[in-house]
Amino acid sequence: MADILITGAGTGLGRGAALGLARAGHHVVAGCENWPQVRDLRAEAGREGVALDVIKLDVTAEADRAHALRYPVDILVLNAGIQEAGAVVEIPVGRVRRSFEVNVFGHLHLVQGFAPHLLARGSGKVVWVSSAVGVRTRPWIGAYAATKHAIEALAWAMKRELEPRGIRVATINPGPYRTGFNDTGAEAMFQWWDESTALLDRPDFDDYLANQGDPEEMVAEMVRVIPADHHPFRTVQPEGLRDQLREFEAQVWDAGT
Repeated sequence: MADILITGAGTGLGRGAALGLARAGHHVVAGCENWPQVRDLRAEAGREGVALDVIKLDVTAEADRAHALRYPVDILVLNAGIQEAGAVVEIPVGRVRRSFEVNVFGHLHLVQGFAPHLLARGSGKVVWVSSAVGVRTRPWIGAYAATKHAIEALAWAMKRELEPRGIRVATINPGPYRTGFNDTGAEAMFQWWDESTALLDRPDFDDYLANQGDPEEMVAEMVRVIPADHHPFRTVQPEGLRDQLREFEAQVWDAGT
């Protein structure tokens, strides 16, 4: 059984994975962004009789990261994230910057904090939770996709840098699942978007949001893959999405201007 720390465990896929890994017998440290999430997850674990260490871990907060570094970790799962929708030419840059602070820089600080311990013992695993849009960019979520593209680059570089020292690196790339994350990301756009001054027409997210999958499928795959010794560098769900991503990359190569 492994010591696993997972960020973004207060909601969605991270919450499901934290509980599932703990049920499987792993020692899980579940990092939640804020105190209400901490208390809520502790209560759920208590109701289920699941042993789970739940801590406050806002990955952008230095004190929270320092506290997390006190825990022994075999596997670090970098899962926390926010999504901001909006056209690239209109989305406020401050929102893009905040997305990078949470999705990329906060996790980069955290993994650099754990790296000396992992390297000293010559073993361990880092799992970056990316996204299908880390490979396939979609209109209106370009800023979010950009953070996930950055994660893909960091993860691949880390794989080549750390595997010779015994540390494995991988990504998990979920498609759209009905956790509320994508719905919130879409709705957040309308906090700042103003039709009277907009450069582009209002996007329609209805079909995208209506066709999200059951998150239990992705949670089960995360619980299987995170502690596994052997699996592909990228874990992509749902079924069939892997081929779609490959087709997208081919289209980008062949696209004209």
